[in-house]
Amino acid sequence: MIPDSFKRDLLNRVDIVDIIQRHVQLKKAGANFSACCPFHNEKSPSFTVSPSKQFYHCFGCGAHGDAIGFLMEYSGLGYIEAIKELAAGAGMTLPDFEPRFGKKKEEGGPDLYDIMQRATQYYREQLKGSPRAIEYLKGRGLSGQVAAHFGIGYAPDGWQNLQAVFPKYDDQSLKDAGLVIENDAGKRYDRFRDRIMFPIVNQRGFVVGFGGRVIGAGEPKYLNSPETPLFEKGRELYGLPQARQAIRDSGRVLVVEGYMDVVALAQHGVEYAVATLGTATTPTHVQKLLRQADEIVFSFDGDAAGRKAAWHALEVSLPATLDHKAIRFLFLPEGEDPDTYVRANGKQAFEDLVGRAEPLSAYLLAQLRARVDTNTMEGRSRLVHEAKPILKSVAAPALQLQLLKQVADIAGMTQQEVERLCDLRRSQPGPWQRPAPPKVERAAVKSFELRLLECVLVKPALASELSGEILHGENLEAKALLALGEFVRSNPDLSSEVMLIDHFRGSPFETLLKQVRSELMVLGLTPEQAEGEFRDALPRLERQRIHEQLNDLQRKDKAGALGPADAGLMNALTKRLAALDQRPSGNRSVL
Repeated sequence: MIPDSFKRDLLNRVDIVDIIQRHVQLKKAGANFSACCPFHNEKSPSFTVSPSKQFYHCFGCGAHGDAIGFLMEYSGLGYIEAIKELAAGAGMTLPDFEPRFGKKKEEGGPDLYDIMQRATQYYREQLKGSPRAIEYLKGRGLSGQVAAHFGIGYAPDGWQNLQAVFPKYDDQSLKDAGLVIENDAGKRYDRFRDRIMFPIVNQRGFVVGFGGRVIGAGEPKYLNSPETPLFEKGRELYGLPQARQAIRDSGRVLVVEGYMDVVALAQHGVEYAVATLGTATTPTHVQKLLRQADEIVFSFDGDAAGRKAAWHALEVSLPATLDHKAIRFLFLPEGEDPDTYVRANGKQAFEDLVGRAEPLSAYLLAQLRARVDTNTMEGRSRLVHEAKPILKSVAAPALQLQLLKQVADIAGMTQQEVERLCDLRRSQPGPWQRPAPPKVERAAVKSFELRLLECVLVKPALASELSGEILHGENLEAKALLALGEFVRSNPDLSSEVMLIDHFRGSPFETLLKQVRSELMVLGLTPEQAEGEFRDALPRLERQRIHEQLNDLQRKDKAGALGPADAGLMNALTKRLAALDQRPSGNRSVL
């Protein structure tokens, strides 16, 4: 893991206003800055950036976080990549660290990014000197400008051409980067030969792999880089960095199957397309794209293979669905792909097809219907059986409810019957369920633990006074407070709540801490007020805990089960309660 001390220094050095202002036009609004939210469409600003708290929050869609979180959401970066980008901008060098998974990079090891960049430049130079490769690209309708935009190159025929770029051709780093293959006899040769080369660029703008398209006949038609320390097919998408601005402008991203589809669409002005890299759509792909677009349109061939790929994309999309985002499916006419269709019919005709893409719900229900005979009871029963894992996977509550109603209607059942058969639990209880007790809104009545949590996030040093003797509850707020107290005691110089939030990223407390911090942006609690509230809430909580313990002991006494140790504890608790009652309780302020 990256040392907390480095992250603390980094977040203290960067200014979140400067970071966000590079991507979003901010306006001064009192002590804060505001803008229209970059994560959802809106006409009036609800996106607020607090320079004092180094935090952003959207009161419309709920997006919130620190500078690291903003880069992750806005640019689609991973956690480590976001820290690296911030560090580079702040002139800081990321220290060596032990990653959660995989081996630590060896001291003085080769820079694989540099190796990939040198190979990219070599392939681009080779394209300029290959009339055959140039004619192939022209025949596919590509201009030199688009080829340059995507960094397209050419790997010439031959077995060891890369030796001209890398004199140490036997270096392990070339194999680690996936540029060469070594056979059983130890003989090396270039992985890519006589192929049009498509560099795969990650979110930070570094080449991490290649896709090579054979010229003319040959197998495989497309050859991709293998998995390497830089390149994981299930995480990367071809063309995403080049398409990012068009995706934001249109609010839409089109997912296609091939490199040439992406490039051909860009050539004709459809610049919001990306492609998976010789692998099926993954949950990471979907999550990454939903961070950057309001709508994903998956485009597949209309044949059996395309239908199978589309259903897989639907299945991995369900856990990532959001009620304010749309996922749709486009099936091109038989024998067509985006490349051939846009070249034959032009941009407008293709975008008309995209506009008529089938919504996820319609495609899902149509596929379920096609699997069964809804004219028979057996078929309708099977429909519910087939729908069960699908309905349980849908993360968007409103969409899940509407699909549930549709499945019930098709199956000739009530919504409650399908809920029970699919083992779903909704907010409205069915006749077989006990009504849940009414929820108390946190904003209306706050627990002492929640009040303490708000105080600690404003003034982290207060957490060092928390102990398990007072906080022995099982609720999430109490567990979070104990964890915060332990962390602050081991980091006595900690003064920033930003570091508290970041330290617990990925923990069970992350969502709670971010939600509380977002609420604090509205409260505007000062450190002085927070300390006053803390001094008021802590003894109140201790009184509450003592009363609970005394009640338990009194019940044991009535049952004749009170032992000598229990009697001693009751006496000590009674004295402690009397001492607390002698102390002024203070006054509640804004919490």
